[in-house]
Amino acid sequence: MKTVSFENEYEALQHIDIPGFGYELIREVLLPDLLGKETANILYWAGKRLARRYPLNTFDDVIAFFEKAGWGTLTITKERNDELEVELTGAIVAARMSLNEDCSFHLEAGFLAQQVEQQKRCVAEAYEQQKKRAKKVVFTVKWDRKDEVTE
Repeated sequence: MKTVSFENEYEALQHIDIPGFGYELIREVLLPDLLGKETANILYWAGKRLARRYPLNTFDDVIAFFEKAGWGTLTITKERNDELEVELTGAIVAARMSLNEDCSFHLEAGFLAQQVEQQKRCVAEAYEQQKKRAKKVVFTVKWDRKDEVTE
């Protein structure tokens, strides 16, 4: 798989406005219809694949990617030796939660897991916890330093 600088694609597309309705049609209507009960798992692995296509050097780069992709604002809330907790907020997050009780942020979780895995060089997983009243998503990314990635 070819890795790509997201900056080039972003520059080419940044002046095109796409209504959130179109994004939601694909994300919350079409994909679940096509993928069925495996939607969450497939989106998680799709997020990991996107992260491999767009490898980022720092977590600040990940934060910038989320903003530029229109996924929301990512903020680090806790950081430990083997765990990172981040919050995802923003108008799109709030709207998605308001419109669909079953909305999923597995794509974002998979993306986070893979970016951390690539940056820490050890296996990582991410879990989402939606905070509907606060209109935010909390992701917990955990990694195991004993389970190194050798790629």
